Amino acid sequence: MTLTELRYIVAVAREKHFGRAAEACFVSQPTLSVAIKKLEEELDLKLFERGASEVSVTPLGEAIVRQAQSVLEQAAAIKEIAKRGKDPLNGALRLGIIYTIGPYLLPELVKHAIEMTPQMPLMLQENFTVKLLDMLRTGELDCAIMAEPFPDTGLAIAPLYDEPFVVAVPKAHPLAQRKRISADELKKETMLLLGTGHCFRDHVLEVCPEFARFSSDAEGIRKSFEGSSLETIKHMVASGMGVTVVPQLSMPRDPQPHVAYIPFEDPVPTRRVVLAWRRSFTRYEAIAALRNAVYACALDGVQRLTA
Repeated sequence: MTLTELRYIVAVAREKHFGRAAEACFVSQPTLSVAIKKLEEELDLKLFERGASEVSVTPLGEAIVRQAQSVLEQAAAIKEIAKRGKDPLNGALRLGIIYTIGPYLLPELVKHAIEMTPQMPLMLQENFTVKLLDMLRTGELDCAIMAEPFPDTGLAIAPLYDEPFVVAVPKAHPLAQRKRISADELKKETMLLLGTGHCFRDHVLEVCPEFARFSSDAEGIRKSFEGSSLETIKHMVASGMGVTVVPQLSMPRDPQPHVAYIPFEDPVPTRRVVLAWRRSFTRYEAIAALRNAVYACALDGVQRLTA
């Protein structure tokens, strides 16, 4: 068996489709199919079940794909060790980031990364937490910036900062004149939420659990609306459709004409933002450099964590 064949089976397991896997590996589908058939014959077992619309991995195939991924990582580590002898920061770093952090951290983070480590360009992927975890597991990403909690996947984790939540209300709303707001006061309001899949939606529902029930019945449309992004929801707040909860870094630095941002009363709800990477990833200096670039950002209103 060859490393190329192992790359092919990992790609098919990830894409669940031979054609897409071939495209991802930059080969023709017949080339990929013949190589996988050869490997199956060598191992004397079937790795994949070919369905009408999707390819699934057999139970034993899943264990082999995991081992193949590990072998590929170890092979890549040999090249990384060689690079580290010359310049440990040389080469791109593939960074994932969740939707509710990316727009507010990346512009400044990328600027500092270019200034501090120009030889280490960032290749960015913005996605949901679940997808980023999967991409870390399969080696498509080197590291990811996410908010806890998320499933324990055996990743190495470094805390970056604790970020408080604030309430966004229309300027004409009675709450806009308050200096602080309690979570209980939001129970009677029309709450605007992110759609399913966003981890920040779950964070808001922890603060205001009474809105969770509106996600599954028709009556809820009068109490709870869903948006695709925090920016969309802010525009909905500005138009007077309701109130919402947002993370501190998403709050505009300049006063807004139609939206007021009010802090919570103690205890203030927060989320912990962390940097996660596979324990087998060998570019420790790259991880440290990325953390330094994060700490070089303004991060107004958050508590930096350097432990």
